[in-house]
Amino acid sequence: MSSIDLALLLGSVVALVAVFAARLGSRFGLPSLLIFLVVGMVLGDSGLGVPFSDAYLAHGLGFAALVLILAEGGLTTKWDAIRPALGLAGLLATLGILVSIALMGGFAHYVLGLAWPVALLLGAVTAPTDSAAVFAVLRGVPLPSRVRAVLEGESGLNDAPTVLLVAAFTELAIGNEPHGGWWGLAALVVGELIGGIAIGIALGLAGVLVLRRIALPSSGLYPLATLSWAVATYGVGVACHVSGFAAVYVAAVALGNGRLPHRNATRSFVEGIGWVAQIGLFVMLGLLANPGRVTMRSVLTGLAAGIFLTFVARPASVHACAVWFRIPLREQVFLSWAGLRGAVPIILATVPMAQKMPGAELLFDVVLVFVIVFTCLQAPTLPWVGRRLGLYDPDAARDVDIEAAPLDKIRADLLQVRVPHGSQLVGVSIRELRMPRNSVVSLIIRGERSFAPVASDVLEMGDELLVVTPERHRAEVERRFTEIGRGGRLARWTGVSLEA
Repeated sequence: MSSIDLALLLGSVVALVAVFAARLGSRFGLPSLLIFLVVGMVLGDSGLGVPFSDAYLAHGLGFAALVLILAEGGLTTKWDAIRPALGLAGLLATLGILVSIALMGGFAHYVLGLAWPVALLLGAVTAPTDSAAVFAVLRGVPLPSRVRAVLEGESGLNDAPTVLLVAAFTELAIGNEPHGGWWGLAALVVGELIGGIAIGIALGLAGVLVLRRIALPSSGLYPLATLSWAVATYGVGVACHVSGFAAVYVAAVALGNGRLPHRNATRSFVEGIGWVAQIGLFVMLGLLANPGRVTMRSVLTGLAAGIFLTFVARPASVHACAVWFRIPLREQVFLSWAGLRGAVPIILATVPMAQKMPGAELLFDVVLVFVIVFTCLQAPTLPWVGRRLGLYDPDAARDVDIEAAPLDKIRADLLQVRVPHGSQLVGVSIRELRMPRNSVVSLIIRGERSFAPVASDVLEMGDELLVVTPERHRAEVERRFTEIGRGGRLARWTGVSLEA
């Protein structure tokens, strides 16, 4: 077999093993990414002998995978859900990061005996929560919308400032002082973060305008165009010397909530791409890891750092941010426990390795031990902690799924609405939907049969509705279905809204 044919065979086998292993992880409440990491270790030097030790290549591929993961997270994030929590999420991604770095840096210096630059570097590497772990675990746990939104928003936003800080602390550990001193470093981080957000907003809204007005010849091209636009935003941000990670996440949120055609198909597509990125990323990091290199020192240091971060630094950073928003103590406790670490700290640990910093391999091993042990501790216990704190709601109603396709010639949209389990749409008649003028439910698909409904027909769980609406009324129709799905036929009179 040629090298390309062999690579295709091995790659597909590894992907299939990882996919089936993900089922095992979900059964035990573990993020699948840990299983992917183990697969990489089994394939590596200490297992089947596949050689991989290029930290610079791992750093580049890791950042590329992180771009895709952030794009997937942004495209699948609902703006109406995250908007009320954006202030706290943004504060956790900035002030919370600084508090965590300061506390962890002090602990690493005074207790673990690390030099200040390396101690601060360890604090920066371990500070951010991981978007892949958070998105994968929390979406299977029924939680209040505010708690979920804060965690997802924080994990999507905190990568950008920490990447800049890790790069700066790596230079400091090597012996290169930051340009302009500490104030210059602070100005650089703030400027790049603001610039990335601005580019993300501008290009995200531009993408919405373009993709809503163009009729592509195939529905499968819309997901590809949407993801490509988000990734291109990252490239534009980097070219403009601002935070590409902030740009791609913000642009993806704008695109994911921009009423684009075939929105559900796009979400399904990017979720698949996100899984591919996670599998490739963690298998690669598993290959880069060397269990035979892990010493008792790295294990003890990783455990000590993890205990301090989980039980001291993380709760302190959450409290420092949440106190301004009067968040109840039980929600603060859950936010602290649910600050999962995963791919991001391990990727960031490749930065000093790529720069050939002395002691970089020890730092990587410490982070690896910390991530594996504490993800295995925190992730499976999230449902139990949520129940103990009174935040776990297994009967929470799910929002309806609404898919849209443009009817170009008549300036109308065809919406496909599915009535999920627990939705308050069940039992509501077509008449009680009270949709805008010229918007009609043209067809109901119920089980194996379909029919054109009349005003008195009542919706049932599992129904799929085809709704035709003028383009200008599409947002109102979607809002109406979502409101009734959450609050029933009297949603507007009982005060249920999209921000509830």
